[in-house]
Amino acid sequence: MRFSVFHNVGAPGRLDDVAGVLDEIREVATYADTAGYHSIWYTEHHFGHEGYELVPNPVLMGTDIAARTSRIRIGQAANIVTFWNPMRLAEDIALLDQLSGGRVEVGVGRGLYGREAMNLNPAADPRDQEQNRALFEETVEILRKAWSGEFFTHQGRFHQYPAPDIEWNHPLSPSSPDFVGEDGKISALQVVPRSFQRPHPPLSQVIDTPRSIQSAARAGMKGIFWMPPISELKGRFELYRDTLSEATGVEQALGTGLSLVRDVYVAETMEQARADFEEALLTSYRWICHWRGLNNLREVGEDITGRELDYDFLAERNLLVGTPDHVAEKVHELQQELNLQDLLLWTTHPGLEHDKAMRSFELFAEKVMPQFSGTSS
Repeated sequence: MRFSVFHNVGAPGRLDDVAGVLDEIREVATYADTAGYHSIWYTEHHFGHEGYELVPNPVLMGTDIAARTSRIRIGQAANIVTFWNPMRLAEDIALLDQLSGGRVEVGVGRGLYGREAMNLNPAADPRDQEQNRALFEETVEILRKAWSGEFFTHQGRFHQYPAPDIEWNHPLSPSSPDFVGEDGKISALQVVPRSFQRPHPPLSQVIDTPRSIQSAARAGMKGIFWMPPISELKGRFELYRDTLSEATGVEQALGTGLSLVRDVYVAETMEQARADFEEALLTSYRWICHWRGLNNLREVGEDITGRELDYDFLAERNLLVGTPDHVAEKVHELQQELNLQDLLLWTTHPGLEHDKAMRSFELFAEKVMPQFSGTSS
């Protein structure tokens, strides 16, 4: 089994100390690099003056981390690709893959917040879900073309490459039918450099609904889940497995291609774990569930009408918080019920003291991970 760090960076009240926050991010990454964690993942959020989500560019964040580490893989969970110029994103990720020696994991998402989308790319407006999905799918198609290493063209609803009517005539770039038409105008483009990994870095999509689960599996993308309890995740894992099996023509095992983000905190006692983690954890959930609601936290068939968000509500359905033995027991349950292969630990919730987060990562690495050493891949 593989264990990774999901590092959504939030530090409310510390916008005047971003340099200090960045140093803490680096300490988490360099420790994880030496302690045996498989990968570390950064998020993309914009205009977060409240301080709950501070990293606007996970590729740039990953570049800094790549320079300070040697083995840990570097992921984005996720690049909100509907906000990007696809060609620029393809170039940036390919360059990071080269700089890191092929350690990039590419996560992609569609975007949730209107204030981000409408100020970065109004075509990604989440109020128009059909258009947002169409833009997402076209952007991923362009990324794959761009990473092919070949000259390519694209004529889509949102993007056209190359732009029309650009003449090209340069003695150091002799005309070729690969990229110049008979009219002397550019007819195809090639992204340089190619990614280090071929044909491109592994692709994952943040997924949740049946439609997104099936779409990711059919597109050959891995999936990343977060909130639901095991009873709800079972059906979603099975849907991904069945769709992937159909798409590939090969029977797939449950859990293949899937990662799960879980809120994880390890301390010497159950009481200490809760005391340290509760308020920081609830800060994240209060922020996110304002838009998402609580429905994604339901057990199968459960009616949660009128339920309030509190620690006990979360603890009974999706938390891995407590002593090393308790957390290991919860991880074993995920293995047994879902055949989970990849667990992403979200420990760094906004407001959690940095030294406590670091101690949790240490306890997990020293006392939890060894219990799964025989299942590592």
